[in-house]
Amino acid sequence: MKTHDFYYDLPPELIAQTPLERRDSSRLMTLDRDTGAVGHHHFYEIIDFLNPGDCLVLNNSRVLPARLLGHREPTKGAVEVLLLRDKGDGLWECLTKPGRKTQAGTALSFGDGALTATVEEAMENGNKLIRFHYDGIFLEVLERLGKMPLPPYIKEELQDPERYQTVYSKINGSAAAPTAGLHFTQELLDKIAAKGVKIAYVTLHVGLGTFRPVKAEEITDHQMHSEFCMISQETAQLLNETRRAGGRLVCVGTTSCRTLESLAGEDGLFHESSAWTDIFIYPGYRFKAMDALITNFHLPESTLVMLVSAFAGREHILHAYEVAVQERYRFFSFGDAMFLASGLS
Repeated sequence: MKTHDFYYDLPPELIAQTPLERRDSSRLMTLDRDTGAVGHHHFYEIIDFLNPGDCLVLNNSRVLPARLLGHREPTKGAVEVLLLRDKGDGLWECLTKPGRKTQAGTALSFGDGALTATVEEAMENGNKLIRFHYDGIFLEVLERLGKMPLPPYIKEELQDPERYQTVYSKINGSAAAPTAGLHFTQELLDKIAAKGVKIAYVTLHVGLGTFRPVKAEEITDHQMHSEFCMISQETAQLLNETRRAGGRLVCVGTTSCRTLESLAGEDGLFHESSAWTDIFIYPGYRFKAMDALITNFHLPESTLVMLVSAFAGREHILHAYEVAVQERYRFFSFGDAMFLASGLS
């Protein structure tokens, strides 16, 4: 299967640059994964498509303000560092700009010296291992000095950093938001729970690899990035109870989907567990856990378009995206949403 099989034409002006004033006022396209039938709604109507006994699965990872702007010592040349993975003891795997001027031994300074760092190693993939030096708690230093690492296709400055966090974000660790969850308000979640829908939380720390284009001509030649995910005992119990009672597991976002599909047993049941996952879901994949998916509209030729195509059919997805372009839906992180499930038509 070719990467180009997942291409669609997107006018740049449809890429949402800022969030809507109210989270749940975005549009919601429904797509019947069996028939391909499309419907048009608003996100606050998602409650109408959830049934008592279903379980809504949310990724509670929180985005780190992981973009640091500083300078190199002693030249004072500007540097930008993006934290990717905590290696422990103040050592992080990072992306740097300019990369060629941040070789091993380079000293860095941020916030007038409130945070300093040393590049320890240039990795084969171009990333750098950087050790940070600071007083106090690193996350508190980051909160003061760091900026939100918005995706490369968002050019506008974000006025309120909390709008790139879900209202239920809890566990720090992501380099990008699990954006399907941005549409939920606490009020909407309360209404969903009152309807008899269970709410379960998983954690997957989103890496920047989620934005990495697929450059291989054959999709099977693409090397997938790995991300850390985990399921608690309480969540495993909720998921298993839902399964046994005949309810649906409704994943909010591809990150929740990848977590469930990575950690489910062959029987579709769950246990308290954690893992680094590099699961790559594309057409032909047999889903073990997910029954329905709430997701945003994804980049052409991306692994995420391949995932939703595996779930709802490539032809159905490409047709739905064509309709979304015609109807002027908003795309990507701050854009509109889709609900993919059977029995919607």
